[in-house]
Amino acid sequence: MAAFQSPLSFALAIALLCVSSFGCIYARKVGFTVDLIHRDSPLSPFYNSEETDLQRINNALRRSISRVHHFDSIAAASVSPKAAESDVTSNGGEYLMSLSLGTPPFKIMGIADTGSDLIWTQCKPCERCYKQVDPLFDPKSSKTYRDFSCDARQCSLLDQSTCTGNICQYQYSYGDRSYTMGNVASDTITLDSTTGSPVSFPKTVIGCGHENDGTFSDKGSGIVGLGAGPLSLISQMGSSVGGKFSYCLVPLSSRAGNSSKLNFGSNAVVSGPGVQSTPLLSSETMSTFYFLTLEAMSVGNERIKFGDSSSGTGEGNIIIDSGTTLTIVPDDFFSNLSTAVGNQVEGRRAEDPSGLLSVCYSATSDLKVPAITAHFTGADVKLEPINTFVQVSDDVVCLAFAPTTSGISIYGNVAQMNFLVEYNIQGKSLSFKPTDCTTK
Repeated sequence: MAAFQSPLSFALAIALLCVSSFGCIYARKVGFTVDLIHRDSPLSPFYNSEETDLQRINNALRRSISRVHHFDSIAAASVSPKAAESDVTSNGGEYLMSLSLGTPPFKIMGIADTGSDLIWTQCKPCERCYKQVDPLFDPKSSKTYRDFSCDARQCSLLDQSTCTGNICQYQYSYGDRSYTMGNVASDTITLDSTTGSPVSFPKTVIGCGHENDGTFSDKGSGIVGLGAGPLSLISQMGSSVGGKFSYCLVPLSSRAGNSSKLNFGSNAVVSGPGVQSTPLLSSETMSTFYFLTLEAMSVGNERIKFGDSSSGTGEGNIIIDSGTTLTIVPDDFFSNLSTAVGNQVEGRRAEDPSGLLSVCYSATSDLKVPAITAHFTGADVKLEPINTFVQVSDDVVCLAFAPTTSGISIYGNVAQMNFLVEYNIQGKSLSFKPTDCTTK
C-alpha cells in the first residue's frame, strides 16, 4: 500500500524537484513582458544626444550592411555547424534588454540578438577585457553561480569549448575578429517584467567572460542570445514559457517616447483577426537562425517570385532577424523588385546622400508609393510604407531593401515594425499581426 502524502508535502516535493531541474518551476505558467530598447532610444546607454534622428537612422543602415557581411562570411566559410553559430557581428544588434545575474541580482544591459545563441557578460577577474562603463559581474559575489566541469553535458553543447583545470571554458569569435573567452557556468537570471514582478530562471547556462576584446561598445555588458540554438535564452526557458516569445517593434519615427516589447509564454501568444502564420524552419548548417519560406513579393498587382536563396539546406530561404535593419534579398530579385517599384511610384527619383541605398525618391508631400505584400508559405503579410521605405535625409526616402550575392537573405526589422511577431518554437510556426506597437 502506498504511503499517504499530504498536499503540502507533495507540493514541497514538486518544488524541490523543480529547483533541481531548470524551467520546471514555471512550466507552462509563465507569461510576462520586458522592455526591448532600441540602441538609439533615449532609454539606451548607446544614445548619443548630439546626433539627429536622421544620423541615427543612417548609422543603423550602416550597421545593417556590416551585419550582412558577417552573415555572408557564414555562407562562405567551411566550418562546422556549431562554429558558424557565433560568426555574426559582435556589436551589430539593434535592441537591448536589461536582466540581472546571480544572487543577489546584479543588473546588466545586453544586446538582445535573434542571430546569436550564448548569453554572456564580462566577469571579474578580467585582465584582458574591453573597457566597460558599468561595473563587471563578480561571480564570487553570487551565491548561485557554478562553473561547469569538462565532462558536464552543458559543456558538450559548445563546439568551441576547452578544458582548464577541469573547468569547461568557451571561446566565441565573431566575424569582425572580436572574441569572448571564459568559463561555462550556470546562475540565476532574473528579468524585470513590465508588471513590476521580477521573473527568475535558476541554473541558466551562461558564459562568464574573462577575456573579451574587439569592437564591443563600452556601453554594453554582453550579448543575450535569442537564437534557435540550445544555449539561447529562449531555448533554455523551454517549457517554462511554452517555447514561445514575441515582440512588437515600434517604428523608427516613434522610438523617442516608446520602447518596444519582448513577450514570453502566455503573453507572447498572437491571436485574433488579421493574424498570418507561416512555418518556422531550421537549418542543420546554420542552427542559430530562424528561417522562413518567402515564395514571392507583390508590388501592387505585380507578383515577383522569390527564388531559392536558402543556405543550401532546402529548409527555408530567408532568415528573420531583429538585429538587421534592412531586408536583404538576392541581387536578381532586388533588380526585379526595384523595377516594379519604379514603375508604380508616383514621384521623382533622387540619390541617397550616404550612397548606401539605391532606390530613392524625393520626400515630397505628393509622393505615392505602391503597396508591397510579402507572400510567405501560408501567410500574406501586407506591408505599410513604414515597412518598405525609410527616410535617409530631410528630403529623400529610400526603399528599405538591399541586394546580396551571398545566397543569404534576411527579413529585417524595418519590415517587422508595427507587427506583433510570435515565434512558436514548439509549434514550429511564426505569426504576424498588424499592431500599433506604440500602444503595446
